Amino acid sequence: MADHDVLIIGAGFAGLYQLYKMRELGFTARVVEAGPEVGGTWYWNRYPGARCDIESIEYSYSFDPELQREWNWTERYAAQPEILTYIRHVADRYDLRRDIDFDTRVVAMEFDESADEWAVTTDDGTRTSARFVIAATGCLSVPTAPHFEGLENFAGEVLRTWEWPLEGADLAGKRVAVVGTGSSGLQTITAIAPTVGHLTVFQRTPPYAVPAQNRPIADELAAVKERYPEFREVSRLTRGGAQCGEGLAYPPFFPDLDTDAANAELGRRWEGGGLCYQQAFYDLLLDPEANDLAAEYVRARIRDKVTDPTVAEKLTPRSYPIGAKRMCVDTGYYEVYNQDNVTLVDLTEEPLRRITERGIVAGDTEHEVDVIVLATGFDAMTGALDAIDIRSGERTLRDKWADGPRTYLGLMSAGFPNLFTVTGPQSPSVLSNMLTSIEYHVEWISNALEHLRSQGLTRMEPDPEAEDDWVNATNDTADLTLFPEAASWYMGANVPGKRRVFLPFVGGVGIYKQIGDGVAIANYHGFECA
Repeated sequence: MADHDVLIIGAGFAGLYQLYKMRELGFTARVVEAGPEVGGTWYWNRYPGARCDIESIEYSYSFDPELQREWNWTERYAAQPEILTYIRHVADRYDLRRDIDFDTRVVAMEFDESADEWAVTTDDGTRTSARFVIAATGCLSVPTAPHFEGLENFAGEVLRTWEWPLEGADLAGKRVAVVGTGSSGLQTITAIAPTVGHLTVFQRTPPYAVPAQNRPIADELAAVKERYPEFREVSRLTRGGAQCGEGLAYPPFFPDLDTDAANAELGRRWEGGGLCYQQAFYDLLLDPEANDLAAEYVRARIRDKVTDPTVAEKLTPRSYPIGAKRMCVDTGYYEVYNQDNVTLVDLTEEPLRRITERGIVAGDTEHEVDVIVLATGFDAMTGALDAIDIRSGERTLRDKWADGPRTYLGLMSAGFPNLFTVTGPQSPSVLSNMLTSIEYHVEWISNALEHLRSQGLTRMEPDPEAEDDWVNATNDTADLTLFPEAASWYMGANVPGKRRVFLPFVGGVGIYKQIGDGVAIANYHGFECA
């Protein structure tokens, strides 16, 4: 008999809610967490300026009305310390820590066909068994580790955004280099620029960044609390799992607008702030003309904000469609480059050649610095599972996914029974408000386990044909969009050797929910249960 009904990997937002649901349904469950505390990505990513790019009113749990009523967010876009405080509050409120093993990492799993259960090994050599394993490992939890020649010779301090020192870092007055200008780099740059002695930014590909328009939200939150159930219901039916303007589920189609109306909509979204800018047109990632107009609007704003035209041009994205890479939400990023103590190095013009004892050589110039900050991104969506030796029979999941992930609904992978993934590849996940998608997956998985128990069943996995159909549907719908035109982490393009395939499902949260609900209602159509 297995040690646990369910073993959950990860104690971030997904793992905590999954534990709560398992307890609620009467399953025995244990969480294994690599870190020393709850929080997942919000524990590890504590770099200066770390902030959510989804509005905090929606980047929160909806499963308990009392929790919604009692918690008060202070800002429209919550900073990392506030989000971590919220997650800790949830863990305390529901006494979740007593079922979590901290500082413990799962390194191997093997499915026992005769017993229909998983044998799980952790990094301290402990072995445990569970009927079901639920991987709540996060989509952005495994950082990339790019090789920079000479990094080991650097005499100064090397900091990484994904494991910033708990005690912080004193950068005041120092010469600091930041390598990378995705969300982590952009937020770090904006936060430290006012206090460092000199900041040198090494940029490979400029991002599209839209203003957060961040603000206190006490009155706004109070109004939403009066109608939270209805508010959440609308969000669950939207494409991105969050509302973008007047609670509308769908933005307008570009061909329905004349030029003045289209520009007015872009202006409204820009002034509104946040990632909802890319929802200005429903077909922004389908129609090249709509995309070009939205991209040029942002380029014009960059030229408005940056006083040096040469620097402004270097900061202007031109090599990929807007929205095809993760957009950034900024709180004064472009204005940083008007400061006398900030230098931008364009790595397309001056490639990063090596790191020396004194600094970084780009092109023919050595930039002497005291601190190097690496903000070089993540092995998205598949990295955490690839890091575990997951075996079923003679096959490993890593080998099966060598040419790209293969799942049914992003929930399970054929040939690996009783292994569920929360917001796994080929689900909306990173293209959505993660909390909306997490809650849907946790509840779907919980209902499936309750169904199996009620029927006296012990095993569930996708039918290979259903999986093939879902993989094809995911790839075919992505190919209809502009997403594949960017070398993004959505495509795995930031990881050397990783096969380039589009990782999330582009159909949107609302459509995905209809599909997932239909599968469950049809007695879990496409899954083999025994």
